[in-house]
Amino acid sequence: MKTLKPGDLVPDFTANDQDGNAVSPSDYKGKKWIVFFYPKASTPGCTAEACNLRDHYEVLREKGYELLGVSADSAKRQSNFKNKYSFPFPLLADEDKEVINAFGVWGPKKFMGRTYDGIHRKTFVIDEEGRVERVIDKVKTKDHAAQILEEQ
Repeated sequence: MKTLKPGDLVPDFTANDQDGNAVSPSDYKGKKWIVFFYPKASTPGCTAEACNLRDHYEVLREKGYELLGVSADSAKRQSNFKNKYSFPFPLLADEDKEVINAFGVWGPKKFMGRTYDGIHRKTFVIDEEGRVERVIDKVKTKDHAAQILEEQ
């Protein structure tokens, strides 16, 4: 698994959001954006993380950031997640893992002594040119917005 690193250009991709709208990096040309990957919609850690970003969305927008959440959940599951918690940002339904693999966040994980393949919780801060500025590997789910803002 080759994870994108600071300085890397985000590869081109097209994936649908929770409503079936196609999303690709060209949509963010000239904007700063944050792509956060989470293992599964509506699970406790992912809900805490996404709700924290929702609660600080205006501050992130004031700093010029667009947000994009990504997991391998179905569009229906992403739509339910977004609607239940009123997220103001799109959630990609990356069931074929095109975006997940492009960013290099799929790989072996350990949980309760078991090893399996899954999505690593990581966040990428991307500049106006589509280059990775920063990668946050150790996401604090309950305090993620502060984590993004503190290291600017």
